[in-house]
Amino acid sequence: MGAVSRWAVNKPWQAIGAWVLLLVVIFGGAATAPGSYDDSFSLPNTESSQAMDLLEAEFGAESNNGAAQIVFKPSTGTIEDPQVQAEMTALAAEITDIGSVASVETPYGNPAAAQMGLVSPSGTVGRMQVAFDVPDDEVPLADVTALVEDVEAANTDTLQVGAGGQIIQFSSAEPPSSELIGIGVAIVIMLIMFGSVVAAGLPLLTALLGLGAGISILTLAANFLSIATFGPTLAAMIGLGVGIDYSLFVINRYRQSVLGGIEPRAAAIIAVNTAGRAVVFAGFTVIIALGGLFVLGLSFMNGLAIGAGITVLSVMVTAVTLLPAVISVLGRKTFALKLPWARHPHRQKENKGFTRYATGLQKHPWLFGGVAFVLMAVLAIPMFSMRSGFPDAGGNAPGNTSRIAYDLTTEGFGAGSNGPFLVVVELPSPEAVGEAQELSDAIAATPGVASATPVIPGTPTVSADGTTAIISVQPTTGPQDPGTTALLETLRTQTIPEATAGTGMSAYVGGSTAITEDFSTVLSDKLLLFLGVVMGLGFLVLLVLFRSLVVPLTAVLTSLLSYGAALGVTVFVFQWGHLSDLFAVTATGPILPFLPVMLFAILFGLSMDYQVFLVSRMQEEWLQNKNGNEAVRHGLGGSGRVVAAAALIMFSVFISFVFGDDTTIKMFGLSLAVAIFLDAFVVRLVLVPSLMTVLGKANWYLPGWLSRILPEIKVEDHSDFEAEFSQGDKPEPLAPSQS
Repeated sequence: MGAVSRWAVNKPWQAIGAWVLLLVVIFGGAATAPGSYDDSFSLPNTESSQAMDLLEAEFGAESNNGAAQIVFKPSTGTIEDPQVQAEMTALAAEITDIGSVASVETPYGNPAAAQMGLVSPSGTVGRMQVAFDVPDDEVPLADVTALVEDVEAANTDTLQVGAGGQIIQFSSAEPPSSELIGIGVAIVIMLIMFGSVVAAGLPLLTALLGLGAGISILTLAANFLSIATFGPTLAAMIGLGVGIDYSLFVINRYRQSVLGGIEPRAAAIIAVNTAGRAVVFAGFTVIIALGGLFVLGLSFMNGLAIGAGITVLSVMVTAVTLLPAVISVLGRKTFALKLPWARHPHRQKENKGFTRYATGLQKHPWLFGGVAFVLMAVLAIPMFSMRSGFPDAGGNAPGNTSRIAYDLTTEGFGAGSNGPFLVVVELPSPEAVGEAQELSDAIAATPGVASATPVIPGTPTVSADGTTAIISVQPTTGPQDPGTTALLETLRTQTIPEATAGTGMSAYVGGSTAITEDFSTVLSDKLLLFLGVVMGLGFLVLLVLFRSLVVPLTAVLTSLLSYGAALGVTVFVFQWGHLSDLFAVTATGPILPFLPVMLFAILFGLSMDYQVFLVSRMQEEWLQNKNGNEAVRHGLGGSGRVVAAAALIMFSVFISFVFGDDTTIKMFGLSLAVAIFLDAFVVRLVLVPSLMTVLGKANWYLPGWLSRILPEIKVEDHSDFEAEFSQGDKPEPLAPSQS
């Protein structure tokens, strides 16, 4: 990126014009050919996937078509009241007219309504089954929105109506708007740091442009990649945080050079040659960490990795091309509209406060390091009791249509009806239907089972050729209850094997709850491999950069502390329920099964960013005087302030997402906010400097043979800049107005 960045500084209007043209193309393409997002995923070699494959093969592709449930309850009386019947029949007619709706089954005029689960035993809660003519991920969003609007309009003071089902749960979440809080906090931090409205606004402006480009590219990529519906929000969360941080690093280095008396355009080239290179290095570190998700072998995770990686790449390129061009045009006006406290900016290369802090830390490194380590270890304790699972509609905000449906279903049909198991049975012959019924009876008698549907030839529970049967199993507990997980294990390892022994039958347990458990198992089985790949790649990258064995080893191992502490706090709030009111958590439950791997990928990349910006200054000092303590002190003094500001900005952006309505985004927001805060302020600014002080010269140990084969890479170093200028490659002079 060096030559491109210098071109942007020397030919700023060309660079800005190129960016304008590029943004027009990207935004135009996203507007004319947007892709569709979907939350489907496959789990090869799992029992739930075998069940779904058999179901589709024997009952047709339409067996996997989208479905939703309309659940309703009058405030008084039963669903048979004439007024209730008239209103719900009218609602069914409206929903039937929606384009992709194939049919709506109501409890009215249906003698088998009770057996089909369309009316509760008390008669006070009713259900309507909505069938679509395409799979969930192909149902037009406009049709889902129309269905939800019809249901919400049917709610009255005397009738409560909700819409449930996976397609409703994912499509009815409100787009988060709470990130505006994080942006506001970021602006305040940058105003305090720079004391200039223009300088504080530039990182935000360039980050938003880069983020917009990244999300637009992601929208285009959704045409041929499987990307989850919350993928753009997750990418925006990460992209906004790193985008502001990267631009902040570049402008901060530019400001230091200008305050040191260097001519603005030369200062801009210094910024891109030092902080700009660090930004490129840090950005690719994040992308490499996200790329580690590919080892999991799940297309669902690949889509999230690509989405976040595209956004990080976009904001990184913006920070080292568009931003340098803008500050080259503005010159000293970059620091215009000064605030009162910025009238007499200091010109020192290092921050006095962080230098004094470093001196104090180095007097008692064991104390500082010990306290930091104990704090992180204590916060990580809840992690060891973490349960994995997808949040269901029971965790949505009260009043949400999916939450209404969930609560009414629990009230009328039992908690387990929100997540039944689907047992698909392969029969050796049509005559074995009786044995399938015996299997259903055995399942029904299993502790923890509320009911199991009978297997009756000639009904939708038996295939046309009589060789496959379906048993719907309703647990007594809800989808997120540990008892439901235990029941699944019992069915798979005891009840079904014992009942099918010697019969020639094979039975597979599927359904949304079983899929969730299998998803969690697949990820947990590959977690160590994933951690090893990401940490190994990170170690190699830092080894090349810092030419040391100890520094990268310290960096990757301490990142595990931040990871454990962040997971511990997430379990403490979302699973145990502590401080739930503070973070507007409406219900407790298991932790998203893919959160641990996504959290580590993102955290590892971002923590290595801070490691690079801190330790590169230390390395520069070490190479000059070979004094370990001086290196640590100058590193903290030179980069501590900007790293602290960057971490606060990223923390404020992440934590703002906690106050939205989407449970998935709330969980990611809290875990990432805690991870970044602890990693920056406890690990990078306390624990790592303490360890490096204790280790001294050992930090920079590198065997001679390894030193000879490693390439030379420098970040935050002026030597290459000075060499260029000594050969006459000086920046073009500024126009008088820019001076």
